[in-house]
Amino acid sequence: MITQPLEKQTLQLRGMSCAACANSIQKAISRIEGVEECIVNYALEEASVTYNPQSTNIEAIEQVVENIGYQAFVDEEDNLFTDEEESKRQESQDFINKLIFGGVISAFLVITSLPMMTGLHIPFIPMWLHNPWLQLLVTTPVMFWCGQSFFTGAISALQHRSFNMNTLVALGTGAAYLYSLVVTIFPQWLENQGLQVSVYYESAAVIITLILLGKFFEHRAKNQTSEAIKKLLQLGAKTARVIRNGNEQEIPIVKVKIDEIIIVRPGEKIPVDGEIIKGESSIDESMVTGESEPVKKTVGDEVIGATINKTGSFQFKATRIGKDTVLAQIVELVKQAQSSKAPIQKLADQITGWFVPVVIIIALVTFLIWWLIGGNFTLALIASINVLIIACPCALGLATPTSIMVGTGLGASHGILIKDASSLEKAHKIKTIVLDKTGTLTVGKPVVTDFITVNGTKTEKEILTYVASLEANSEHPIAEAIIEYTRRQGVNPLEVSSFEAVSGCGVQGFIEGKLVRMGTKKWFQELGINTGKLESLCNNEVFAKTNAWIAIESDIVGLLALADSLKSSSKFAVEKLQKMGLEVIMLTGDNEQTAEKIAQQAGIRRFYAQVRPDEKTAKIKEIQQNQGKLVAMVGDGINDAPALAQADVGFAIGTGTDVAIASSDITLISGDLQTLVSAIKLSKATMRNIQQNLFFAYIYNVIGIPVAAGIFYPIFGLLLNPIIAGGAMAFSSVSVVTNALRLKKIKI
Repeated sequence: MITQPLEKQTLQLRGMSCAACANSIQKAISRIEGVEECIVNYALEEASVTYNPQSTNIEAIEQVVENIGYQAFVDEEDNLFTDEEESKRQESQDFINKLIFGGVISAFLVITSLPMMTGLHIPFIPMWLHNPWLQLLVTTPVMFWCGQSFFTGAISALQHRSFNMNTLVALGTGAAYLYSLVVTIFPQWLENQGLQVSVYYESAAVIITLILLGKFFEHRAKNQTSEAIKKLLQLGAKTARVIRNGNEQEIPIVKVKIDEIIIVRPGEKIPVDGEIIKGESSIDESMVTGESEPVKKTVGDEVIGATINKTGSFQFKATRIGKDTVLAQIVELVKQAQSSKAPIQKLADQITGWFVPVVIIIALVTFLIWWLIGGNFTLALIASINVLIIACPCALGLATPTSIMVGTGLGASHGILIKDASSLEKAHKIKTIVLDKTGTLTVGKPVVTDFITVNGTKTEKEILTYVASLEANSEHPIAEAIIEYTRRQGVNPLEVSSFEAVSGCGVQGFIEGKLVRMGTKKWFQELGINTGKLESLCNNEVFAKTNAWIAIESDIVGLLALADSLKSSSKFAVEKLQKMGLEVIMLTGDNEQTAEKIAQQAGIRRFYAQVRPDEKTAKIKEIQQNQGKLVAMVGDGINDAPALAQADVGFAIGTGTDVAIASSDITLISGDLQTLVSAIKLSKATMRNIQQNLFFAYIYNVIGIPVAAGIFYPIFGLLLNPIIAGGAMAFSSVSVVTNALRLKKIKI
């Protein structure tokens, strides 16, 4: 039986009011047979679901979410600027309309209740204005229009045997409203029972309005946390100038086809990804790499959609369009990272799952203590309402995801693509960083500097002909430099049979019936080929470079020496990493002399040379086991992919291969090691921000709930006013989101 691969889908969610709602949805979806993983992000209002299509489907998942009182759907357009934006604008307008109405009524109720609350006669407030029946009349629309979502949400949660923030608000304001209603209708009966005849309409109305105000600010702040994706999407061009049937036409970007020829003029955005076929220019790629310096591009070079053409005009062939473009992939990576959960959020999720039921129990116990033991029904009612109103599960639910959203968005704007929140969290704990040499520390484009042959074997041209023939079949970065060298010598390659690339060693094949090999000295020694004749002809300077040894059959015939230069930023980046208390290690397949020279130039004290691709993974394991600390690996090649996967955090240089990027946890698009320093700084700042948020959320509830329950009343006679409790709840989650937004201002 063939097992169908798992599928992953992102569902948009509607109807959530707090983190407890998100927790309920996550549990419900996770219980569905065939669902492997479900992560619900309250801040993004999304569910990321990984499922087996043989066992379930999206329609079934959507139905389960609907059955527990929420909405789930797939956004087919996946466009933040169409229906989604209109929906958010409408939601904001609804908030504003209800806030204005609730604010006016609440102000009226508070002012007209001043004589009752203060016991003072205020001449400009006539007695009829604080008539209970009038207060009932004006409060009812606030309760059931402005506060409609709280009551419908609470009823829906009750129907599905769950509790959320709506439950707390509905119970608290509902109790105040219903008690006031009973006082209004049966004042004499309550007096006969020895109860205080006071109404709390103003408390119910003001609490509803304040919580709405808090939700409005939270709504706006949450929108700001996802601005990174909006800004990325806005970078894309809207139209493209293509050549069709020999004519130049301007068409919408969505109608561009693969292999179409597109014209770009100075100052214009490049519409899609492609390859220049005519002309040259300097291109601002800062939106992708974070580097402000324009990059020179000419025929054969790749261009990236949404980057800006600065100087010349050119034509290019479209190679990637739509969701395949670099920009679209960046947006997708940022979305995935923002919808993922960091391990630090696990405790908050566990607490959120029990939070609302526990608060209801605390409120009930508070009521019973003050009524049965204290003998004060009014005090019992106010204290229990305070407990229900002041408790805030939202702050706990928003503490981590909002920081992750801002942090990953900030990273994307600086050319740092973070695959998931777990990687971002682990990055701040790194103690050792292992750097690949070629393409990571160095430019990655070596050039041939020396060609040495053994006299009496073959002529230089014959040897170079064999070399050119072998390397024409190789994809190694060194092969490109060698081919370029042989081309300048006027050599034409011959046909090669039985060509083989021996991983970490070199290449071999038959040319004109002879077995020709080219590779490392270590490989040749393992094969029993004597390199002594050639070694006597070379000096230490040659051995300090990358050596490609050449043998025909079992005879050594020559050697090519290649050198690669250190990136201008590498030494400065290594210094910064070391100042941050990190140990920096270099790992390379090059010889000892070359490795030592590059390590000295970069300021690296510890390095490993002549390490094969399969040995790189083993070396990472060894460092992890010996030090017992988190180890990061930074690389750019196919041969680095296993090591990147083995490391606790893998950083791929974005200028490297797709395999390396796919195996990594964080991608540094520009290839500049300075962005590695920025990525670690970002991780530290984000985790510090999350810890602050969690502290605010925990301490708020730990202190707020006992105070609301009246813990200070027996000692100081202080009892929290329900209006103050409502205000505290309203702004607790806003403070968490606002703190998360501070991340935008940090310098990385």
